[in-house]
Amino acid sequence: MRVLHIGKFYAPFAGGIENFMRDLLPALQTQGVDTAAIVHDHQFGRRRTHENNKIPTIFRVPTYGNLLYAPVSPEFPLALNQVIRTYKPDILHMHMPNTSVFWAEVLPCARHIPWVIHWHSDVVFSDIDRRIGIAYRLYRPFEQYLLKKAALIVATSPPYLATSSPLSAWHDKCGVVPLGLDASRLKAPDSNLNNWAKQVWRRGKTRILSIGRLTYYKGHEVLIRAAAHMPDMHVLIIGQGEREKYLKHMVAKLGLGDRVTLRGFMPESKLQALLATCDCLCLPSIERTEAFGLVILEAMRYAKPVVAGNVAGSGMGWVVQDKQTGLLVQPGDPEDLAHALLVLAKSPDLRRRMAHAAVERFNAVFHIDRVAKEIAVMYQDTLLRNESINKAPASPIGPLITYLFS
Repeated sequence: MRVLHIGKFYAPFAGGIENFMRDLLPALQTQGVDTAAIVHDHQFGRRRTHENNKIPTIFRVPTYGNLLYAPVSPEFPLALNQVIRTYKPDILHMHMPNTSVFWAEVLPCARHIPWVIHWHSDVVFSDIDRRIGIAYRLYRPFEQYLLKKAALIVATSPPYLATSSPLSAWHDKCGVVPLGLDASRLKAPDSNLNNWAKQVWRRGKTRILSIGRLTYYKGHEVLIRAAAHMPDMHVLIIGQGEREKYLKHMVAKLGLGDRVTLRGFMPESKLQALLATCDCLCLPSIERTEAFGLVILEAMRYAKPVVAGNVAGSGMGWVVQDKQTGLLVQPGDPEDLAHALLVLAKSPDLRRRMAHAAVERFNAVFHIDRVAKEIAVMYQDTLLRNESINKAPASPIGPLITYLFS
């Protein structure tokens, strides 16, 4: 079986979906599934490349910036057409949201292959960035056609499936498989890295780590405001994004430079050292765009409790078991967040119990081998239903695109 994944980006780009794909594709190889991926190049303006000396093969397509968080890549349909014709996949596995997967709706070579849609997140309307709601009016018809044509839709948690408006009409072909990680990739730091990490943390303070892109739905400003109630803690925020200057200005304005540090991008080895040496991880996300929180699994792998926003309909409240593997808080409430972090800070025994439970849950539910096995079984079922998939209605502009790309 040959499966071509269509993703937004791929490692070494730092992102939850990208880290999941990096672990999933090799794990699928061990299940007898030959895998490759076509993605956008995260370094803008580079020529098209493919890594055919590695398993899996990764095809990277040039990009020229972003428009509303979507990569601008005029070459993507041509590259996708070429990769499908040469790789000859049995299944297309599309990771959503990603506007470039819509090209599969009109490419003749793609329309005759069964589609598996990995639904990582809805396009969530935001009070912070209202442009998304306006753009979704154009996006939705393509999204719904994609779901209609799909043979299988994979949601990442039961609550997200239950509350997803775009998926509501398609529950009969939806399944749930959680995201997972390869524990062997997340290594214990050596002595040099361990010593470096201990020097980063302020001595005598409870160590609160937050990892994620500095963007509108991550709630970093809530964590910064919570730090005003936490004089004996050091909050370390790792990540880059469009809100970096705003957050740094906020820290300075509130006079919290001795409690909150923004360190920007961090190489993977140093990031793992910080995870290994922190007291807990905080994911203060405030909107359903944070559908799962893969960084929670990284913290669980390192036996760390997690404090996360209990966003209605998000998978975070399912991944983190409240009062067992961590604590859930009211999204957007700095005082509630501070209270939860103070509870963990004052109780090392509670942190140890939660850490032990987190490791057990990671091994039982979120190890990548278990996830890959479930997805491989879904692939087999998808191929068995291939005949019915091909009966989907034709795209309204299909004849024109067929002529252009044949």
